[in-house]
Amino acid sequence: MKPLKPGPGGWLHGSTPRTPNHKLAALYAETRWNLGELARAVNRVGTETGRRLKYDESAVSHWLSGTRPMAKYQPVVLEALTRKLGRQVTAFEAGFIDQPDIKPEATDTVAGLIDLGSMDMDPSRRGVLAAGLYSVALTIPGWPDVLSRFERIKTNPHTRIGMAEVESVIAMTERISELDDQFGGRTARPMAAAFLVNNIAPYLQATASDEVRKAMLSAAADHLYLTGYMAVDERLDMLGQSYYMKALELAGAAGDHLTYCTTLRGMSVQAVELGHGAAALRYAGAASAASPEAGPRMRAFLAGQQAHALAQTGDRRGAWAKLREAEVAMEKAESKAKAHGSYDPASLSYHVSQVSYELGDREGAIRALKQSEKVRPAVYRRARVRHRSMLAEWKLQVGRLEEAVQTWHLSLDDYPHVQSGRADDRFRAILSALRPHARNPHVRELTERARPLATARRA
Repeated sequence: MKPLKPGPGGWLHGSTPRTPNHKLAALYAETRWNLGELARAVNRVGTETGRRLKYDESAVSHWLSGTRPMAKYQPVVLEALTRKLGRQVTAFEAGFIDQPDIKPEATDTVAGLIDLGSMDMDPSRRGVLAAGLYSVALTIPGWPDVLSRFERIKTNPHTRIGMAEVESVIAMTERISELDDQFGGRTARPMAAAFLVNNIAPYLQATASDEVRKAMLSAAADHLYLTGYMAVDERLDMLGQSYYMKALELAGAAGDHLTYCTTLRGMSVQAVELGHGAAALRYAGAASAASPEAGPRMRAFLAGQQAHALAQTGDRRGAWAKLREAEVAMEKAESKAKAHGSYDPASLSYHVSQVSYELGDREGAIRALKQSEKVRPAVYRRARVRHRSMLAEWKLQVGRLEEAVQTWHLSLDDYPHVQSGRADDRFRAILSALRPHARNPHVRELTERARPLATARRA
């Protein structure tokens, strides 16, 4: 018999006897998918990582008969199963490896931070980072775990730090945050990664008093959260998750509930933007549970995000109840001092718009998003680009073409100044949504204006 050529499922030789993969078969039965549905789900996950996979029913059939997918594509298959089943599916559970992959937790978290930041700084690794796979089933580190982990960090007896070093980290993080708001994560994140490796990591290993040590852990956690947020903004979603997880560890070690909850809320925002409502709800719920005595602004912050996640999962009653909770908390918060960049009326109106849109009220969503833009501080340029583009898309969906074009023009006023993957997504949506209206003179004018910007962004 003539040997078969390698196929999309990774099988090598048609005459080689195989033992059926009963573990994978059990998972397949649990999904209630047919062969084609599993193949298409894997292909969709592959697309997220920049891989154009073309698996079909035949490939899945080969996997079930005992042929393993190529090693580099196995995580894609596992993620597709994880998303469908709502729990982490491991390579061992799927029958892709013969022994469980048990790796002990790193005893030196600082070394992990250095590795993460160094990889992010290296331009040659950008393709690897972009191909990383977002996971919907991360395990959130608990407080006892992170505390014991940081007790094992080896300190450098030759270096001692004080509050001056802590203040330098706080100041640098605030400055990078301002640049991020104005110019996007692609502009500001490289300096954040470099500061992490060259300054923060040595500070975490230095000798310090307990007070200074906790303050440095807290400042470092906040810096990691911001760096993760900027990675997500660039649509490097796995990298963003990695930074977020490190931020949780450091915040837990510092006893910093604010940064811990803010990071979980950021993870929820990331999940809901990617369409993973259940994961978004889990992260937002964990943040709320970890801050039972939070102030009114943080309660509004968390309730608004829970409302968005609930709406995406179809829970109409729960979503509106959480929005009302956010509104009550915001009324109390507005009577108190407001920290720069914290939850504000513009953010609340944005959540109202997202809940309305998810639940099918397009006109209500438009009104709320217009209100959000009306009261949003001018410094938030990237948000302005994204939200105006979103508003234009929604106007187009309800048949208000000329209004949509006018709003898109406003978005394009700021777009050249912003280096942001999420802004790029909205920009591409403009060109796609307008194709059916190409003969309209207003659309033609907008398209002609947008085309050079698209060419410049690809360069």
